[in-house]
Amino acid sequence: MDIGPTEPNIPLWTMDIQELLRFMVAREASDLHLKAMRPPLLRLDQKLVPAGEKPLAPDQIEKMILSILSPKHKQKLDEQLWVDLGYSLPGVSRFRVSVTFQRGTLAAVFRRIPFKFPSIDEWGLPEVIKDLATLKNGLVLVTGPTGSGKSSTLASLLRLICETRPVHVVTIEDPIEFLITDDMGAISQREIGTDTWSFADALHNVLRQDPDVIAVGEMRNLETMATALTAAETGHLVFSTLHTNSAAQSIDRVMDMFPPKQQAQVRGQLAQVLKAIVSLNLVRRKDGKGLIAAVELLIMTPRISKLIEENDIPEIELEIEKSVSFFKMQTMNQSLMALVLNGVVDAGVAQAASLNPEDFDRDMRKVLFASANGEVAPGEEMADSSADFSKIAELQEIKRLYDEGQERFAQELDQKERTIQDLNEQLHGKEMEVRQIQDSTSDNSDEVEEARKETALVRKELEGRLAKLQARVKELTDNATPEPAPAPTKRGFFSR
Repeated sequence: MDIGPTEPNIPLWTMDIQELLRFMVAREASDLHLKAMRPPLLRLDQKLVPAGEKPLAPDQIEKMILSILSPKHKQKLDEQLWVDLGYSLPGVSRFRVSVTFQRGTLAAVFRRIPFKFPSIDEWGLPEVIKDLATLKNGLVLVTGPTGSGKSSTLASLLRLICETRPVHVVTIEDPIEFLITDDMGAISQREIGTDTWSFADALHNVLRQDPDVIAVGEMRNLETMATALTAAETGHLVFSTLHTNSAAQSIDRVMDMFPPKQQAQVRGQLAQVLKAIVSLNLVRRKDGKGLIAAVELLIMTPRISKLIEENDIPEIELEIEKSVSFFKMQTMNQSLMALVLNGVVDAGVAQAASLNPEDFDRDMRKVLFASANGEVAPGEEMADSSADFSKIAELQEIKRLYDEGQERFAQELDQKERTIQDLNEQLHGKEMEVRQIQDSTSDNSDEVEEARKETALVRKELEGRLAKLQARVKELTDNATPEPAPAPTKRGFFSR
Protein backbone atom coordinates (compact mmCIF):
# COMPACT_ATOMS: atom_id res chain seq x y z
CA MET A 1 0.00 0.00 0.00
CA ASP A 2 1.44 3.37 -1.00
CA ILE A 3 1.51 6.20 1.49
CA GLY A 4 0.93 9.60 -0.07
CA PRO A 5 2.62 12.86 0.91
CA THR A 6 1.36 15.02 3.74
CA GLU A 7 0.79 17.86 1.22
CA PRO A 8 -0.77 16.58 -2.04
CA ASN A 9 0.61 19.54 -4.01
CA ILE A 10 4.22 18.85 -2.96
CA PRO A 11 5.69 15.64 -4.43
CA LEU A 12 7.26 13.68 -1.57
CA TRP A 13 10.47 12.90 -3.47
CA THR A 14 11.29 16.63 -3.80
CA MET A 15 11.15 17.19 -0.02
CA ASP A 16 14.36 17.75 1.90
CA ILE A 17 15.46 15.39 4.65
CA GLN A 18 13.71 17.30 7.42
CA GLU A 19 10.39 17.13 5.56
CA LEU A 20 10.87 13.39 5.08
CA LEU A 21 11.63 12.91 8.79
CA ARG A 22 8.57 14.93 9.82
CA PHE A 23 6.49 12.79 7.49
CA MET A 24 8.01 9.65 9.01
CA VAL A 25 7.12 10.80 12.54
CA ALA A 26 3.59 11.77 11.49
CA ARG A 27 3.11 8.27 10.12
CA GLU A 28 4.57 6.80 13.35
CA ALA A 29 7.04 4.74 11.32
CA SER A 30 9.95 3.19 13.19
CA ASP A 31 12.47 3.50 10.33
CA LEU A 32 13.06 5.43 7.14
CA HIS A 33 15.15 3.82 4.35
CA LEU A 34 16.77 5.94 1.65
CA LYS A 35 18.18 4.09 -1.33
CA ALA A 36 18.90 5.20 -4.87
CA MET A 37 16.27 4.42 -7.50
CA ARG A 38 13.62 3.53 -4.90
CA PRO A 39 10.95 5.69 -3.27
CA PRO A 40 11.59 6.37 0.42
CA LEU A 41 10.61 3.28 2.43
CA LEU A 42 8.89 3.43 5.81
CA ARG A 43 8.78 0.55 8.29
CA LEU A 44 5.28 0.33 9.68
CA ASP A 45 4.43 -2.58 11.99
CA GLN A 46 7.53 -4.47 10.85
CA LYS A 47 6.70 -4.06 7.16
CA LEU A 48 8.50 -1.85 4.63
CA VAL A 49 6.09 0.21 2.57
CA PRO A 50 6.95 2.83 -0.09
CA ALA A 51 6.18 6.49 0.59
CA GLY A 52 5.11 7.67 -2.85
CA GLU A 53 5.75 6.21 -6.26
CA LYS A 54 8.63 8.08 -7.89
CA PRO A 55 12.13 6.81 -6.96
CA LEU A 56 14.84 9.04 -5.52
CA ALA A 57 17.87 9.82 -7.66
CA PRO A 58 21.39 9.23 -6.22
CA ASP A 59 22.16 12.94 -6.19
CA GLN A 60 18.94 13.66 -4.26
CA ILE A 61 19.91 11.13 -1.60
CA GLU A 62 23.48 12.44 -1.43
CA LYS A 63 22.22 15.99 -0.93
CA MET A 64 19.85 14.90 1.84
CA ILE A 65 22.44 12.86 3.70
CA LEU A 66 25.37 15.25 3.46
CA SER A 67 23.19 18.07 4.80
CA ILE A 68 23.08 16.41 8.25
CA LEU A 69 26.74 15.28 8.47
CA SER A 70 29.32 17.23 10.44
CA PRO A 71 32.87 17.57 9.07
CA LYS A 72 33.99 14.73 11.39
CA HIS A 73 31.22 12.48 10.12
CA LYS A 74 32.08 13.28 6.51
CA GLN A 75 35.73 12.48 7.18
CA LYS A 76 34.81 9.14 8.78
CA LEU A 77 32.51 8.34 5.86
CA ASP A 78 35.34 9.03 3.42
CA GLU A 79 37.78 6.89 5.42
CA GLN A 80 35.58 3.95 6.45
CA LEU A 81 32.74 4.18 3.89
CA TRP A 82 30.20 4.15 6.73
CA VAL A 83 29.24 6.32 9.67
CA ASP A 84 26.71 6.11 12.51
CA LEU A 85 25.42 9.22 14.18
CA GLY A 86 22.60 10.73 16.17
CA TYR A 87 20.47 13.47 14.67
CA SER A 88 17.88 15.67 16.38
CA LEU A 89 15.04 17.50 14.69
CA PRO A 90 13.93 20.13 17.23
CA GLY A 91 10.36 19.65 18.40
CA VAL A 92 9.97 16.46 16.35
CA SER A 93 12.21 13.56 17.40
CA ARG A 94 15.71 12.18 17.60
CA PHE A 95 17.05 9.71 15.05
CA ARG A 96 19.79 7.16 14.96
CA VAL A 97 21.31 7.34 11.50
CA SER A 98 23.39 4.71 9.72
CA VAL A 99 24.98 5.93 6.48
CA THR A 100 26.61 3.43 4.11
CA PHE A 101 27.43 2.89 0.46
CA GLN A 102 25.67 0.35 -1.74
CA ARG A 103 26.52 -0.16 -5.38
CA GLY A 104 28.67 2.93 -5.22
CA THR A 105 25.90 5.25 -4.06
CA LEU A 106 24.99 6.59 -0.65
CA ALA A 107 22.21 4.96 1.36
CA ALA A 108 20.89 5.63 4.84
CA VAL A 109 18.54 4.24 7.45
CA PHE A 110 16.96 6.53 10.07
CA ARG A 111 15.64 4.95 13.29
CA ARG A 112 13.11 7.13 15.11
CA ILE A 113 13.94 7.74 18.77
CA PRO A 114 11.21 9.75 20.52
CA PHE A 115 12.25 12.46 22.95
CA LYS A 116 9.83 10.95 25.43
CA PHE A 117 10.22 7.21 25.75
CA PRO A 118 7.98 4.81 27.69
CA SER A 119 8.63 3.59 31.21
CA ILE A 120 8.85 -0.10 32.04
CA ASP A 121 5.19 -0.06 33.07
CA GLU A 122 4.17 1.76 29.90
CA TRP A 123 6.15 -0.77 27.88
CA GLY A 124 4.07 -3.52 29.48
CA LEU A 125 7.17 -5.36 30.67
CA PRO A 126 7.05 -7.78 33.63
CA GLU A 127 7.22 -6.08 37.02
CA VAL A 128 10.31 -8.06 38.08
CA ILE A 129 12.42 -6.13 35.53
CA LYS A 130 12.17 -3.05 37.75
CA ASP A 131 14.08 -4.98 40.43
CA LEU A 132 17.14 -4.81 38.17
CA ALA A 133 17.31 -1.07 38.85
CA THR A 134 17.94 -1.80 42.54
CA LEU A 135 21.04 -3.97 41.99
CA LYS A 136 24.29 -2.68 43.48
CA ASN A 137 26.73 -4.51 41.21
CA GLY A 138 27.03 -7.19 38.55
CA LEU A 139 26.25 -7.50 34.86
CA VAL A 140 22.80 -7.20 33.25
CA LEU A 141 22.36 -7.97 29.55
CA VAL A 142 19.44 -6.77 27.41
CA THR A 143 19.29 -8.83 24.23
CA GLY A 144 17.20 -9.35 21.14
CA PRO A 145 17.25 -8.92 17.37
CA THR A 146 17.52 -5.52 15.71
CA GLY A 147 14.49 -3.35 16.43
CA SER A 148 13.25 -5.43 19.37
CA GLY A 149 13.35 -2.59 21.91
CA LYS A 150 16.71 -3.22 23.57
CA SER A 151 17.79 0.43 23.64
CA SER A 152 14.46 1.75 24.91
CA THR A 153 14.28 -0.93 27.61
CA LEU A 154 17.80 -0.10 28.74
CA ALA A 155 16.97 3.63 28.70
CA SER A 156 13.87 2.96 30.83
CA LEU A 157 15.98 1.12 33.40
CA LEU A 158 18.58 3.89 33.50
CA ARG A 159 15.91 6.55 33.90
CA LEU A 160 14.34 4.58 36.75
CA ILE A 161 17.76 4.40 38.45
CA CYS A 162 18.26 8.15 38.09
CA GLU A 163 14.77 8.79 39.49
CA THR A 164 15.15 6.56 42.54
CA ARG A 165 18.85 6.37 43.50
CA PRO A 166 21.52 9.02 44.32
CA VAL A 167 24.15 7.50 42.02
CA HIS A 168 26.37 8.44 39.10
CA VAL A 169 25.38 6.76 35.83
CA VAL A 170 27.70 6.81 32.84
CA THR A 171 26.61 5.62 29.40
CA ILE A 172 28.81 4.86 26.40
CA GLU A 173 26.77 4.86 23.18
CA ASP A 174 27.25 4.84 19.43
CA PRO A 175 25.41 7.10 18.91
CA ILE A 176 23.50 8.53 21.88
CA GLU A 177 19.87 7.61 21.33
CA PHE A 178 17.59 8.45 24.26
CA LEU A 179 18.38 11.61 26.20
CA ILE A 180 18.11 11.08 29.97
CA THR A 181 18.16 14.00 32.39
CA ASP A 182 19.51 14.19 35.93
CA ASP A 183 17.11 13.53 38.75
CA MET A 184 17.97 12.05 42.14
CA GLY A 185 20.97 10.58 40.37
CA ALA A 186 23.37 12.20 37.87
CA ILE A 187 23.91 10.81 34.37
CA SER A 188 26.75 11.39 31.90
CA GLN A 189 26.14 10.23 28.31
CA ARG A 190 29.21 9.80 26.10
CA GLU A 191 29.07 9.26 22.36
CA ILE A 192 31.63 7.36 20.31
CA GLY A 193 33.34 9.66 17.83
CA THR A 194 32.28 12.79 19.68
CA ASP A 195 33.15 12.28 23.35
CA THR A 196 35.47 9.25 23.04
CA TRP A 197 37.15 7.31 20.28
CA SER A 198 35.99 3.76 21.11
CA PHE A 199 34.01 1.64 23.58
CA ALA A 200 37.23 0.14 24.95
CA ASP A 201 38.85 3.55 25.50
CA ALA A 202 35.71 4.89 27.14
CA LEU A 203 35.40 1.86 29.44
CA HIS A 204 39.01 2.16 30.59
CA ASN A 205 38.50 5.86 31.26
CA VAL A 206 35.06 5.61 32.86
CA LEU A 207 36.41 3.66 35.84
CA ARG A 208 38.16 6.91 36.88
CA GLN A 209 34.92 8.91 36.74
CA ASP A 210 33.52 7.55 40.04
CA PRO A 211 30.64 5.68 38.37
CA ASP A 212 28.09 3.58 40.24
CA VAL A 213 26.31 2.38 37.10
CA ILE A 214 27.88 1.90 33.66
CA ALA A 215 25.83 1.34 30.51
CA VAL A 216 27.58 0.13 27.36
CA GLY A 217 25.49 0.56 24.24
CA GLU A 218 26.66 -2.74 22.82
CA MET A 219 29.44 -5.20 23.60
CA ARG A 220 30.85 -5.64 20.11
CA ASN A 221 34.29 -7.11 20.67
CA LEU A 222 36.52 -9.03 23.05
CA GLU A 223 38.14 -5.96 24.62
CA THR A 224 34.81 -4.32 25.41
CA MET A 225 33.44 -7.56 26.86
CA ALA A 226 36.52 -8.19 29.02
CA THR A 227 36.50 -4.62 30.37
CA ALA A 228 32.77 -4.81 31.14
CA LEU A 229 33.26 -8.07 33.07
CA THR A 230 36.13 -6.52 35.01
CA ALA A 231 34.04 -3.45 35.85
CA ALA A 232 31.23 -5.70 37.11
CA GLU A 233 33.75 -7.64 39.21
CA THR A 234 35.07 -4.47 40.83
CA GLY A 235 31.70 -3.54 42.34
CA HIS A 236 29.99 -1.60 39.55
CA LEU A 237 26.57 -2.29 38.06
CA VAL A 238 27.07 -2.74 34.31
CA PHE A 239 24.31 -2.80 31.69
CA SER A 240 24.85 -3.69 28.06
CA THR A 241 23.08 -5.09 24.99
CA LEU A 242 23.73 -8.01 22.65
CA HIS A 243 22.20 -9.08 19.36
CA THR A 244 21.05 -12.52 20.49
CA ASN A 245 17.65 -14.19 20.65
CA SER A 246 17.70 -15.96 24.03
CA ALA A 247 19.44 -16.08 27.39
CA ALA A 248 21.29 -19.29 26.59
CA GLN A 249 22.44 -17.91 23.24
CA SER A 250 23.67 -14.75 25.00
CA ILE A 251 25.87 -16.79 27.34
CA ASP A 252 27.27 -18.70 24.36
CA ARG A 253 27.97 -15.42 22.55
CA VAL A 254 29.92 -14.04 25.50
CA MET A 255 31.98 -17.23 25.77
CA ASP A 256 32.65 -17.36 22.02
CA MET A 257 34.24 -13.90 22.12
CA PHE A 258 37.15 -15.30 24.14
CA PRO A 259 39.92 -17.67 22.99
CA PRO A 260 39.39 -21.33 24.00
CA LYS A 261 42.20 -21.15 26.58
CA GLN A 262 40.43 -18.35 28.45
CA GLN A 263 36.90 -19.72 28.33
CA ALA A 264 37.09 -21.80 31.52
CA GLN A 265 38.26 -18.73 33.44
CA VAL A 266 35.60 -16.51 31.82
CA ARG A 267 32.87 -19.05 32.64
CA GLY A 268 33.75 -18.77 36.31
CA GLN A 269 33.90 -14.98 36.03
CA LEU A 270 30.53 -14.78 34.24
CA ALA A 271 28.92 -17.15 36.76
CA GLN A 272 29.90 -14.73 39.52
CA VAL A 273 29.00 -11.36 37.98
CA LEU A 274 25.99 -12.08 35.78
CA LYS A 275 22.77 -10.93 37.47
CA ALA A 276 20.13 -11.15 34.73
CA ILE A 277 19.46 -11.45 31.01
CA VAL A 278 16.39 -9.81 29.44
CA SER A 279 15.65 -11.07 25.92
CA LEU A 280 13.08 -9.19 23.85
CA ASN A 281 11.09 -9.99 20.73
CA LEU A 282 8.41 -7.75 19.24
CA VAL A 283 5.24 -9.40 17.92
CA ARG A 284 2.17 -7.96 16.23
CA ARG A 285 -0.85 -7.22 18.42
CA LYS A 286 -4.17 -8.85 17.62
CA ASP A 287 -6.00 -5.52 17.68
CA GLY A 288 -3.70 -4.08 15.03
CA LYS A 289 -2.41 -1.35 17.37
CA GLY A 290 1.27 -1.92 16.70
CA LEU A 291 3.69 -4.30 18.39
CA ILE A 292 4.18 -5.68 21.87
CA ALA A 293 7.27 -7.23 23.46
CA ALA A 294 7.53 -10.87 24.44
CA VAL A 295 10.17 -11.17 27.16
CA GLU A 296 12.46 -13.97 28.24
CA LEU A 297 13.92 -13.48 31.73
CA LEU A 298 16.91 -15.14 33.32
CA ILE A 299 17.57 -14.25 36.95
CA MET A 300 20.84 -15.47 38.42
CA THR A 301 20.40 -18.23 41.00
CA PRO A 302 22.90 -20.71 42.50
CA ARG A 303 21.58 -23.35 40.10
CA ILE A 304 22.04 -21.11 37.03
CA SER A 305 25.51 -20.14 38.25
CA LYS A 306 26.46 -23.82 38.54
CA LEU A 307 25.14 -24.59 35.04
CA ILE A 308 27.27 -21.76 33.59
CA GLU A 309 30.38 -22.99 35.40
CA GLU A 310 29.75 -26.54 34.16
CA ASN A 311 29.06 -25.23 30.62
CA ASP A 312 25.69 -26.99 30.65
CA ILE A 313 24.02 -24.22 28.65
CA PRO A 314 21.11 -26.30 27.17
CA GLU A 315 19.91 -27.06 30.71
CA ILE A 316 19.51 -23.34 31.45
CA GLU A 317 16.28 -23.01 29.46
CA LEU A 318 14.73 -25.91 31.41
CA GLU A 319 15.79 -24.25 34.66
CA ILE A 320 14.21 -20.96 33.55
CA GLU A 321 10.98 -22.78 32.68
CA LYS A 322 10.84 -24.45 36.10
CA SER A 323 11.57 -21.22 38.01
CA VAL A 324 8.54 -19.18 36.93
CA SER A 325 6.65 -19.21 40.22
CA PHE A 326 9.50 -18.67 42.68
CA PHE A 327 12.08 -16.53 40.84
CA LYS A 328 9.68 -14.98 38.26
CA MET A 329 11.85 -16.20 35.38
CA GLN A 330 10.22 -17.19 32.10
CA THR A 331 11.18 -18.53 28.70
CA MET A 332 10.29 -16.79 25.47
CA ASN A 333 7.67 -19.47 24.78
CA GLN A 334 6.05 -18.88 28.16
CA SER A 335 5.91 -15.13 27.52
CA LEU A 336 4.38 -15.72 24.09
CA MET A 337 1.81 -18.04 25.68
CA ALA A 338 0.97 -15.32 28.21
CA LEU A 339 0.33 -12.88 25.36
CA VAL A 340 -1.98 -15.39 23.68
CA LEU A 341 -3.82 -16.27 26.90
CA ASN A 342 -4.27 -12.58 27.68
CA GLY A 343 -5.91 -12.09 24.30
CA VAL A 344 -3.24 -9.69 23.03
CA VAL A 345 -1.58 -11.81 20.30
CA ASP A 346 -2.94 -14.48 17.97
CA ALA A 347 -1.65 -17.99 18.61
CA GLY A 348 -0.40 -18.30 15.02
CA VAL A 349 1.58 -15.06 15.27
CA ALA A 350 3.08 -16.16 18.59
CA GLN A 351 4.05 -19.57 17.23
CA ALA A 352 5.69 -17.96 14.20
CA ALA A 353 7.73 -15.73 16.56
CA SER A 354 8.86 -18.66 18.70
CA LEU A 355 12.39 -20.03 18.40
CA ASN A 356 10.93 -23.48 19.17
CA PRO A 357 7.51 -23.50 17.49
CA GLU A 358 6.91 -27.21 18.07
CA ASP A 359 7.53 -26.81 21.80
CA PHE A 360 5.30 -23.75 21.81
CA ASP A 361 2.48 -25.66 20.14
CA ARG A 362 2.82 -28.57 22.61
CA ASP A 363 2.92 -26.31 25.67
CA MET A 364 0.05 -24.21 24.37
CA ARG A 365 -2.09 -27.31 23.91
CA LYS A 366 -1.39 -28.30 27.51
CA VAL A 367 -2.47 -24.90 28.80
CA LEU A 368 -5.57 -24.83 26.59
CA PHE A 369 -6.49 -28.30 27.82
CA ALA A 370 -6.15 -27.01 31.36
CA SER A 371 -8.28 -24.01 30.46
CA ALA A 372 -11.00 -26.34 29.19
CA ASN A 373 -11.05 -27.74 32.73
CA GLY A 374 -11.43 -24.26 34.19
CA GLU A 375 -7.85 -23.50 35.22
CA VAL A 376 -7.12 -20.66 32.80
CA ALA A 377 -9.53 -18.68 30.68
CA PRO A 378 -7.87 -17.65 27.38
CA GLY A 379 -8.62 -14.13 26.32
CA GLU A 380 -9.14 -12.76 29.82
CA GLU A 381 -6.53 -10.32 31.07
CA MET A 382 -4.81 -11.97 34.00
CA ALA A 383 -1.67 -9.93 34.53
CA ASP A 384 -0.50 -6.33 34.80
CA SER A 385 1.94 -7.21 32.02
CA SER A 386 0.37 -9.25 29.23
CA ALA A 387 3.78 -10.82 28.56
CA ASP A 388 4.30 -11.97 32.17
CA PHE A 389 3.75 -15.72 32.37
CA SER A 390 4.46 -15.81 36.11
CA LYS A 391 0.99 -14.34 36.77
CA ILE A 392 -0.59 -17.17 34.82
CA ALA A 393 1.60 -19.66 36.68
CA GLU A 394 0.41 -18.11 39.94
CA LEU A 395 -3.21 -18.54 38.86
CA GLN A 396 -2.53 -22.15 37.91
CA GLU A 397 -0.86 -22.76 41.27
CA ILE A 398 -3.74 -21.06 43.10
CA LYS A 399 -6.22 -23.21 41.17
CA ARG A 400 -4.23 -26.36 42.00
CA LEU A 401 -4.10 -25.44 45.68
CA TYR A 402 -7.80 -24.57 45.60
CA ASP A 403 -8.66 -27.95 44.05
CA GLU A 404 -6.51 -29.74 46.61
CA GLY A 405 -8.18 -27.74 49.38
CA GLN A 406 -11.61 -28.55 48.02
CA GLU A 407 -10.71 -32.24 47.87
CA ARG A 408 -9.39 -32.18 51.45
CA PHE A 409 -12.48 -30.26 52.56
CA ALA A 410 -14.75 -32.84 50.90
CA GLN A 411 -12.83 -35.67 52.59
CA GLU A 412 -12.96 -33.93 55.95
CA LEU A 413 -16.66 -33.17 55.48
CA ASP A 414 -17.36 -36.80 54.62
CA GLN A 415 -15.40 -37.93 57.68
CA LYS A 416 -17.30 -35.47 59.88
CA GLU A 417 -20.63 -36.68 58.48
CA ARG A 418 -19.65 -40.26 59.26
CA THR A 419 -18.59 -39.19 62.75
CA ILE A 420 -21.90 -37.37 63.25
CA GLN A 421 -23.78 -40.45 62.08
CA ASP A 422 -21.84 -42.63 64.53
CA LEU A 423 -22.49 -40.17 67.33
CA ASN A 424 -26.18 -40.07 66.46
CA GLU A 425 -26.32 -43.86 66.61
CA GLN A 426 -24.50 -43.82 69.95
CA LEU A 427 -26.87 -41.13 71.21
CA HIS A 428 -29.87 -43.18 70.12
CA GLY A 429 -28.44 -46.18 71.98
CA LYS A 430 -27.88 -44.09 75.09
CA GLU A 431 -31.42 -42.74 74.89
CA MET A 432 -32.75 -46.34 74.78
CA GLU A 433 -30.66 -47.22 77.81
CA VAL A 434 -31.98 -44.15 79.66
CA ARG A 435 -35.55 -45.14 78.84
CA GLN A 436 -34.92 -48.66 80.11
CA ILE A 437 -33.37 -47.28 83.29
CA GLN A 438 -36.27 -44.88 83.69
CA ASP A 439 -38.77 -47.71 83.25
CA SER A 440 -36.82 -49.90 85.67
CA THR A 441 -36.58 -47.01 88.11
CA SER A 442 -40.35 -46.48 87.92
CA ASP A 443 -41.01 -50.17 88.77
CA ASN A 444 -38.54 -50.05 91.62
CA SER A 445 -40.20 -46.90 92.98
CA ASP A 446 -43.54 -48.72 93.27
CA GLU A 447 -41.90 -51.63 95.09
CA VAL A 448 -40.09 -49.27 97.41
CA GLU A 449 -43.34 -47.42 98.19
CA GLU A 450 -45.11 -50.70 99.04
CA ALA A 451 -42.15 -51.78 101.16
CA ARG A 452 -42.21 -48.41 102.90
CA LYS A 453 -45.90 -48.83 103.69
CA GLU A 454 -45.38 -52.34 104.98
CA THR A 455 -42.48 -51.16 107.09
CA ALA A 456 -44.63 -48.39 108.54
CA LEU A 457 -47.35 -50.87 109.44
CA VAL A 458 -44.85 -53.25 110.99
CA ARG A 459 -43.23 -50.40 112.88
CA LYS A 460 -46.63 -49.21 114.09
CA GLU A 461 -47.55 -52.72 115.22
CA LEU A 462 -44.21 -53.17 116.95
CA GLU A 463 -44.51 -49.81 118.63
CA GLY A 464 -47.97 -50.85 119.89
CA ARG A 465 -46.64 -54.08 121.30
CA LEU A 466 -43.73 -52.24 122.90
CA ALA A 467 -46.11 -49.79 124.52
CA LYS A 468 -48.21 -52.63 125.95
CA LEU A 469 -45.09 -54.35 127.27
CA GLN A 470 -43.90 -51.16 128.90
CA ALA A 471 -47.32 -50.63 130.49
CA ARG A 472 -47.34 -54.22 131.84
CA VAL A 473 -43.87 -53.84 133.27
CA LYS A 474 -44.90 -50.69 135.03
CA GLU A 475 -48.00 -52.32 136.36
CA LEU A 476 -46.04 -55.22 137.72
CA THR A 477 -43.50 -52.92 139.30
CA ASP A 478 -46.13 -50.82 141.07
CA ASN A 479 -48.05 -53.86 142.54
CA ALA A 480 -45.11 -55.86 143.92
CA THR A 481 -44.38 -55.80 147.93
CA PRO A 482 -40.78 -55.96 148.89
CA GLU A 483 -39.81 -58.74 151.53
CA PRO A 484 -38.09 -57.62 154.82
CA ALA A 485 -34.45 -58.12 154.93
CA PRO A 486 -33.21 -60.86 157.37
CA ALA A 487 -31.51 -59.74 160.61
CA PRO A 488 -27.82 -59.96 160.64
CA THR A 489 -26.28 -62.88 162.57
CA LYS A 490 -24.04 -61.88 165.42
CA ARG A 491 -20.83 -63.69 165.93
CA GLY A 492 -17.76 -63.37 167.94
CA PHE A 493 -17.55 -61.57 171.32
CA PHE A 494 -20.89 -59.85 171.17
CA SER A 495 -22.80 -63.00 170.32
CA ARG A 496 -22.92 -64.17 173.82
